[in-house]
Amino acid sequence: MSEAGTRTVERALAALLATGGRGRDGGEGVDTGASLLAADPTADAELRRRGEGFVRLAWERGWQPADVVRLVRRDLDETHVRLVTDLITAETEGYERLPPRWSGQLADLAADVGQERPRTDRFSHATAVLELYLLLVRLPALEPVGPVPGTPLHLPPAEGEPRMLTRIRALLAKAEATGYPPEAEALTAKAQELMARHSIDDALLADRTLRGDVPGACRIGVDAPYETAKAILLDAVATANRCRAVWNSAYGFSTVVGFEADLTAVELLHTSLLVQGTAAMTRAEAEQRAAGRKRTKTFRQSFLMAYAHRMGERLASATEHVTADAGAHPGEGSAALLPVLAARDVAVEDRTDRMFPETVATRVRGVTDAAGWTHGTSAADAARVPGGGGTGGGGTGDGRGRIRPGTDRR
Repeated sequence: MSEAGTRTVERALAALLATGGRGRDGGEGVDTGASLLAADPTADAELRRRGEGFVRLAWERGWQPADVVRLVRRDLDETHVRLVTDLITAETEGYERLPPRWSGQLADLAADVGQERPRTDRFSHATAVLELYLLLVRLPALEPVGPVPGTPLHLPPAEGEPRMLTRIRALLAKAEATGYPPEAEALTAKAQELMARHSIDDALLADRTLRGDVPGACRIGVDAPYETAKAILLDAVATANRCRAVWNSAYGFSTVVGFEADLTAVELLHTSLLVQGTAAMTRAEAEQRAAGRKRTKTFRQSFLMAYAHRMGERLASATEHVTADAGAHPGEGSAALLPVLAARDVAVEDRTDRMFPETVATRVRGVTDAAGWTHGTSAADAARVPGGGGTGGGGTGDGRGRIRPGTDRR
């Protein structure tokens, strides 16, 4: 490591932080630092090492790979996304084992790793690097949703994905692929039914074997546009699967708290419903245009809000139906089902309250397009959810969610 290069990096970072790093707004910090770095190729290795250190600092503050990349993509541009992806990949390669869910997040980033980068001059490259580093060092601490890399992990040996989850994935994939809405809706309803049964089986097994399960947490991205409606949909899916969701609008994600089997169900179903809801909205817009009526952003927002509102009712009804059916049929553990589920609900609520002590329930208003609301409700109403009939009609356009004042908003 070049001592001269190290000194150059230190001078560049000092210049960056001394002026607030407002390079894109006319400040001198980024420009000064980039000029120093561009003139000294011996600083490159040390500059990269510092970047990996900033990534590690993000992990220690509660961030995970998907969270960081999502924020970089929103606040900077694709050049910075490629830079941070390379840093994350290099930093995480040194760990023997990674926390749960990290492997999936890193796999999603892998497509960008190793791709040929656009050629650029040294000053432009250094400018982008310093802009990225400034974002990384300013990341605040988040509520942790799992251990950081390098922490000893006591995980059971991997035995492959349960067959039930494989079936659920297949049903949702078919629902997303079909061009026939009633078929998609029936497939999704069946998937929710299987999820509810899987959750019940897992809860009874944990109780019977004294497995000592405790609630965990994960983060799910909630991206613009129409992020309010998307967050409400996620909250509805979480509630139907015995989880709790808290939306952090400032950083574009919701934290979902629940037991592992239920968290997996929420991740799968929310992703699929977003795909299906967007497709249904596109079809509704096409019908409106064909009838000579111009559709607007308010139509799309109202559509997705109605879709989330009604789908939440129907998913919850499906879960109640499966739970009642499981408790009504004699079998091993059936007598203990309701107490077991009640205990899990209390545990999830307690974990959520400890993670987000200032979170409160609130209402969201703003649905102003009656046609959008009607079409969105109809799209969700068509779902053939077992036990989901008779949930009532109408709706006010209000959604309920959990927020934390100043950070998490719904």
